[in-house]
Amino acid sequence: MTNSPAPLAGLKVVDLSRYIAGPHCAMQLGDLGADVVKVERKDLGDDTRSFMPRLDNESVYFMVFNRNKRSVSLDLRNPQAQELLRRLIAEADIVVQNFRPGTMEKMGCGWDVLHALNPRLIMASVSGYGQTGSRAGDPCFDFVAQAITGIMDLTGVPDGSPNLAGTYIVDYSSALYATIGILAALEHRHKSGEGQHVDVSLIGSAISLLNTGIPVQAALGETVTRVGNVDRFSAPANVYQARDGRWVLLVAGNDTLFPRMATVMGRQDLLTDPRFATLKDRLAHRAEIDAEVAKWIVERDSQDVVALILQAEIPGARVATVADLVDDQYWWDQDYIVSVDHPSGGSFPMGGLPIKLSDSPASIRLPAPLLGQHRDDVLGEWLGMSGSDIADLDLNGIF
Repeated sequence: MTNSPAPLAGLKVVDLSRYIAGPHCAMQLGDLGADVVKVERKDLGDDTRSFMPRLDNESVYFMVFNRNKRSVSLDLRNPQAQELLRRLIAEADIVVQNFRPGTMEKMGCGWDVLHALNPRLIMASVSGYGQTGSRAGDPCFDFVAQAITGIMDLTGVPDGSPNLAGTYIVDYSSALYATIGILAALEHRHKSGEGQHVDVSLIGSAISLLNTGIPVQAALGETVTRVGNVDRFSAPANVYQARDGRWVLLVAGNDTLFPRMATVMGRQDLLTDPRFATLKDRLAHRAEIDAEVAKWIVERDSQDVVALILQAEIPGARVATVADLVDDQYWWDQDYIVSVDHPSGGSFPMGGLPIKLSDSPASIRLPAPLLGQHRDDVLGEWLGMSGSDIADLDLNGIF
């Protein structure tokens, strides 16, 4: 087997995005081989450059969403900078931006202008509510989307308050949808020669995560709400505390797995108990079957419980902390966690490459850039500008 170039090698991307969803999308394109140029605000850069925590005086936030990119800073309020941006976009295959709708138009870089300038261009716009509609201009972040779409009301214990998910699930899913949309648009361009506009919203992405919640509500009139850690559709499937104080998750709810669980527990009588004989019965008596499993687990240490259920091919695991994850060498050996050198000095650990391609693998070629670090290289390579050309523009204060 020989390795081919990364699948997106040769494609040029202008990343105008900030925060998480847009940068994460552009980073995935970079991981897959594209040449990604991050165009940032003069002096300040991406908002997340100022975020805590910091490592070697660089924001951890910024570093995890901006590897495999080169940085150019521009004063995008300056007409000359806007013209230079249009020149860069004219050379690009893809633009990723997450300004509020209307901002690109104010800079003279709306879709109609860019499409006329570069008919093969694909522009992905990631916003809170989408590019159209009466709420298109409203501010929106991941947590707002979780609140508006019901995700918060689905998260937590029944008698507790609604909860945010433990990570930015809406931002990440929006980034994935934007990436999928870009890849689909690239295939369309391959066939037609024409680029197109990809419109992805945080709200649309969040609603897509509700799954069965929408038809159950709209068609059956039943409101799905938070149920804690149980599986809504099977039992027993929950987290249970072991003798050593650690928690164990197991999923043994369907009619194939439950007999295995009863055997592991030495409780064949559970299979003939009318409360637990079928999945429907167990769902009707969820609290009772959970109590039986909890009583068995609390008499054992978590590692012993996990060993027994895995031996019986019952899905489960000890509930890990992030510290457990980072301390487990297995994930480092599999490159799910990697260490990346940074231009500020030292190395920086982060999540690795989740997509593994057999013949054209993704790679981490560049750490997150310092602000404006690659200005001269990018302008020289993309636009053929000389050092004196760049110096003349620098005198006008656009960088």
